[in-house]
Amino acid sequence: MSHTAKLNPIAQLLEEPTRFLFFTGKGGVGKTSLACASAIALADRGKRVLLVSTDPASNLDEVLGQILHGAPVAIPGVTGLRALNIDPEAAAAAYRERMVGPYRDKLPEAVVRSMEEQLSGACTMEIAAFDEFARLLGEPTATADFDHVIFDTAPTGHTLRLMTLPTAWTGFLEHNTSGASCLGPLAGLQKQRVIYEHSVGALADGRLTTLVLVSRPQKAALDEAERAGDELSALGVHHQRLILNGVFQASYPEDGLAAALERRGTAARQAKRDFLQRLPVVEIPLRAHNLVGVPALRKLLGNVEENQIAATDPNPALPSLESLAELVDELASSGHGVIMTMGKGGVGKTTVAAAIATELARRGLPVHLSTTDPAAHVAATAGIGAEFQVTRIDPKVETKAYAEQVMTNAGPNLDPSGRALLEEDLRSPCTEEIAVFRAFARIVAQGQDRFVVLDTAPTGHTLLLLDATEAYHREIARKASNLPEEVIQLLPRLRDARFTRVLIVTLPEATPVHEAAALQADLRRAQIEPFAWVINQSFARARTRDPLLLARGIGERPFIEAVAHDLSPRTVLVPWAPEEPVGADNLRQLFTPPTVKPIKTL
Repeated sequence: MSHTAKLNPIAQLLEEPTRFLFFTGKGGVGKTSLACASAIALADRGKRVLLVSTDPASNLDEVLGQILHGAPVAIPGVTGLRALNIDPEAAAAAYRERMVGPYRDKLPEAVVRSMEEQLSGACTMEIAAFDEFARLLGEPTATADFDHVIFDTAPTGHTLRLMTLPTAWTGFLEHNTSGASCLGPLAGLQKQRVIYEHSVGALADGRLTTLVLVSRPQKAALDEAERAGDELSALGVHHQRLILNGVFQASYPEDGLAAALERRGTAARQAKRDFLQRLPVVEIPLRAHNLVGVPALRKLLGNVEENQIAATDPNPALPSLESLAELVDELASSGHGVIMTMGKGGVGKTTVAAAIATELARRGLPVHLSTTDPAAHVAATAGIGAEFQVTRIDPKVETKAYAEQVMTNAGPNLDPSGRALLEEDLRSPCTEEIAVFRAFARIVAQGQDRFVVLDTAPTGHTLLLLDATEAYHREIARKASNLPEEVIQLLPRLRDARFTRVLIVTLPEATPVHEAAALQADLRRAQIEPFAWVINQSFARARTRDPLLLARGIGERPFIEAVAHDLSPRTVLVPWAPEEPVGADNLRQLFTPPTVKPIKTL
């Protein structure tokens, strides 16, 4: 039976809290809000709590209303609560100094500079962030001042990568005999070995660690929660809970849109009933307003919902916005090229990418739909029988192929000792980063004679990939290289607005819009100009009388206006779809006004 709490769901979740709690799930399901609310709940009980974000694109600052950095910061209004962001760039800088510092006075300056340059890529940034994560989890003295440590993690794919690294690096250090790695001298890493081993132990100990899977009552989110639960269970993380966030119940069954939303949630839960019966589950109702700030988060701890509507006009005047069909008309006119969907996790990048690919293919154009997201589900979204090529960049497959290629090309010229050292280096987790990067470049190159629609990973992971692109491009420019042409041409292609069209996907809410604006600024610094913004899943023009949905639609107005007036060169509004947008037929909803039962007089 499903253990479903009807009242005070956060309190139910925290009845017997372990020392470590990990909140993970698909982007946009509410991990950060629920992690923050749980931290506040424990602090209000008199516990000393450390809240940590491992997301490269953390929005913990905004939700808590407090600027954070890499050291614990007290949260105003919550006695006993401190929070920090693991900043990948700051962690990488500190890591480089730990690795290079001991050699500054012992080696020539040119050698030291070379070491620093080698430790400047995205791989170093990832391992440095992981290093900090492992310290908090595996070094008791690091969190001795706290009763509980709550991790607000990145979307699932990135979290799975982070949580497998303790085992991966422990194994690498166990078998490495060369004394060096892609991350510098192993002497520095060996010092961390005990911490990595303790991290593995802490994750597997149900008395210490609880994995809180967060989902929405949606098929894709529940599928990802189940997959993450299974993969982490295989790693030894067995003590798991599930929060089903945003459960909606229509106030008026006669209201077509509200009834459709409730029906979608019920169908998703029914389809995953076996999974939901395996874990203790708590349900949290859909809220009318975003949970930002300590007072709003405290409301989540009880059962207070304020669906009061500040305005009475359900169909306000909005800026002139394009439809998705008009956007595809413009994209199709070029005949080929790369279309990339980018944005915060959970905003619907995959859905928008699959819809655009489906529509381009319907018009008879050659299309390849792919993804850089470690938690990819483009094939499921496009549906069975999609009439175009659908792939994903599989890190394991790409790493194996890359390692075999390197050994084939370089191995014959090495003696047995050299071959052994090369094989050893290729077992490093960093090899995956290079392999994925090269696969990304290969797929982008296909845009020369077809449409390549790329569903990218959530913002932080995508920016790490783009950082790797620029770092790799600088390295190529310095050397005469026999690297593949697609790798050499990758950055110029991404910067060519006639070849690559970047679509920033967002929701009409504070955090997704603010994060999208930051993403746009980062892209422009990399000389990549976004083509358009897509505001997805909007209730602003919904024909409904449901008070909660009306309140959500009215709350969207300032964010839609900010995007259209201040942020975007062109803005597309995609309404909320009554049917789950999966498969060609249901994806067509995004190109036409939704058809639901008419609203009856209430």
